[in-house]
Amino acid sequence: MTEGVKGVMTNPSKPHVVIVGSSNTDLVLVCERLPKPGETLLGGHFERFAGGKGANQSVAAVRAGARVTFVGAHGPDDFGERAKAGLAKEGIDTRYFKAKTGSPSGIALILVGGQTRQNMIAVAKSANEKLAPADVARARATIGRSAAVVAQLEITPATVQAVATEAAKAGVPFILNPAPARKLPRSLLKIVHALTPNEHEAALLTGLHDPVKAAKKLRQMGCGHVVVTLGAKGALLVTADGVTRVKAPKVKPVDTVGAGDCFTAWLAVGIASGLTLPDAAKRAVRAASISVTRPGAQSGMPYLREVVRL
Repeated sequence: MTEGVKGVMTNPSKPHVVIVGSSNTDLVLVCERLPKPGETLLGGHFERFAGGKGANQSVAAVRAGARVTFVGAHGPDDFGERAKAGLAKEGIDTRYFKAKTGSPSGIALILVGGQTRQNMIAVAKSANEKLAPADVARARATIGRSAAVVAQLEITPATVQAVATEAAKAGVPFILNPAPARKLPRSLLKIVHALTPNEHEAALLTGLHDPVKAAKKLRQMGCGHVVVTLGAKGALLVTADGVTRVKAPKVKPVDTVGAGDCFTAWLAVGIASGLTLPDAAKRAVRAASISVTRPGAQSGMPYLREVVRL
């Protein structure tokens, strides 16, 4: 063990994953069901959780056994300081998680409801949008020494492209979680090692509602591998070797927020660890299945020992 950034103890034998993306504070209201447009529901239960896809994935990855560096932005406010302190407490390298003046920290409003505990999420404009290619460039050396790089789409397209380009230059696998979904240029897709959309996102990206056909089209558009998450049904892998389905264990869901982030992070750590994609996906499905049985995105992320035991 050696002493890393800001006194964090690091283990060189662990795979190093760099995650570039958003940090939010999730303000969650749990209702008996999701409201219809224009409807007011009373009696919900309110909680506050640390969130944001990039921060969620960072926590999931460090609990999966990786050394994690998070590159992100927050506002000069209490939400941002608490988010940074929370990540540092997990043992995550936060030296590239910088405050941006003139912008508030990220806030997400989340409704959770119904027997299946599905969710609706709205995210405010924030410092996440100020994360720039220059911020990625400052982390270039760290990216070059990593074993995998991850990004999502809660940051600007230019910044996502910069992350992918830096990873490609360094020969490091780039894993992209295309959420929230938007059209992606082929120039970006061609340097994606693994794309991790859910069924809805895969359909939005391709116009095809069959996940197998959508995944195959995404590969034709340039992605090396496509892994479509299917919720309680597990995941679908489409690679040059064909189609592989990974079943999920049956669990009773409590909160599905962050399940996709959990999956992407565990898949990235598996890739960084040298696992085959099917083996990495199997671990990721098990981890995501555990995460939905707990409230909170970051707080619900499982540890490696729990997934191995399952």
